[in-house]
Amino acid sequence: MLHITDAMVDTLVSTDQALQAMHRAFAAFGAGEAAMQARERTDAGGVKLSTLGAVIPAQGVTGAKVYTTIAGQFNFVILLFSTETGAPLATLDANAITRLRTAATTVLVAQHLAPANARHLFLCGAGVQGLAHAQQMVQHFGLQRIDVFDPYAPSGLEARLAQLTGLPEAQIRRVAHTQGVGEADIIVTASRAKEPLFNGEHVAPHALVAAIGSSLPHTRELDDALLARAQLIAVEWKRQATSEAGDLVLADPGLSLAGKLVELGDIVSGRYAVSAQPGIRLYKAVGVGLEDIALAGVAYQNYLASQS
Repeated sequence: MLHITDAMVDTLVSTDQALQAMHRAFAAFGAGEAAMQARERTDAGGVKLSTLGAVIPAQGVTGAKVYTTIAGQFNFVILLFSTETGAPLATLDANAITRLRTAATTVLVAQHLAPANARHLFLCGAGVQGLAHAQQMVQHFGLQRIDVFDPYAPSGLEARLAQLTGLPEAQIRRVAHTQGVGEADIIVTASRAKEPLFNGEHVAPHALVAAIGSSLPHTRELDDALLARAQLIAVEWKRQATSEAGDLVLADPGLSLAGKLVELGDIVSGRYAVSAQPGIRLYKAVGVGLEDIALAGVAYQNYLASQS
């Protein structure tokens, strides 16, 4: 059986293709034409095995992502099947797919929810996902300034981000605290924080905040003050978000967040009309199988095209 490596994925799939794949997948899900399998976690002796998947008939693929978590490190593999014959099509390393699809989904959210003419990104966390988000956000929104808060990032971060984004290094600033979030149009939290990273009262009243750093019910990056101020909270899938996202699970029940939750599929498919009134919009990601299988399908199809 064909095996597609992470290096092959990076060659086969562009960030634009990743964004298009996420748009098609969530539109299909919003229209009831695709289905997801919720994450299942199994843990013993400090080793965690997780699985999640999706069925996307319009794309001709179904499958599951399986991954281990050991000492905070993740390793991912996807098994892809045909929805026409049921036959296995390929296995894929999925570290590259996870990096690409997570940032692409945030860009998709931002296309619908970010303020017009956004210019300033505040990034909390400069690991693999933080760097991928900075790269794709600048590519699609023409951002002119990035502030980065990450006490653990190595030296040379500004130069690395300049290389990835194409911005002059002078427009990238490493900061020692999060007090400057109030100046940002878009805030992305891509950390492993267990407690809120900043005071939600400081966030600008027009900002988009995308929290993508955790899918664990006992950790959170956003505080109740921000949740209370939010006009809406976009999620990939309510079923998974409300059980996995600590930002939601740990929130004060008095905030009545259920009425603010909107699935991305409903936004993309037009079933939910985003208000034209300015306000803080939140996006809480946990990562869903729909994203993985959609992008794995693109990588597989692009591989076949490259061989013809």
